[in-house]
Amino acid sequence: MVKPWATDQGKVDDLYAGGASSGLAKKLALRVFLAVVAVLFMLLVIAYDGRMAYEDWRPAPQLRLLWANTFVLILSSVAMQWTRAAANRGQIDGVRIGLVAAGAFTVVFLFGQILAWRQLATMVYFEVTNPAIAFFYLITGLHGLHLLGGLVAWGRTVAKVWGDFDVAKIRQSVELCTVYWHFLLLVWLVLFGLLFTGNNLDLLLKLCGIR
Repeated sequence: MVKPWATDQGKVDDLYAGGASSGLAKKLALRVFLAVVAVLFMLLVIAYDGRMAYEDWRPAPQLRLLWANTFVLILSSVAMQWTRAAANRGQIDGVRIGLVAAGAFTVVFLFGQILAWRQLATMVYFEVTNPAIAFFYLITGLHGLHLLGGLVAWGRTVAKVWGDFDVAKIRQSVELCTVYWHFLLLVWLVLFGLLFTGNNLDLLLKLCGIR
């Protein structure tokens, strides 16, 4: 009984087609962006490995605070995954609680990274000219900037879910945020291992597929 050649039915079909194509375009854009970011951090790991071969290299001190920060970032990723599950089930309250929890954990992580910077700067053997210290700031700073960018998208999603809204309409936004959070968690675990490898850097590079 459907008449696709009719004017009204054609408008409906175009509307759904536009929504589907828009959703696919956003997913494709995110994948391309994540691929670029992955290449960026991979090049950073390779540069870190190459710089270690010089005689002036002195490993940066291992900060215990980074372990706590890593745990907080894991909680943030778990909260985002829980939000995604709540969105798929159509649970509005669950989506709100999950988004707030994920954002709060992310802010705590970033604040913890700043504390790690200050803790490193107050150490007796801190030297700005030490390349390992420079890499520490570069690695944690770049990762933090990407998390801040994620918080922008997170904020837009939070703005949509506060008030009357349809869960189906924000499901894709939650899904994209979740993928981004999981990706940055994976990147941080690699970078965290890089900072705490010591003599096991070769093993980490092999796990990353670089060697």
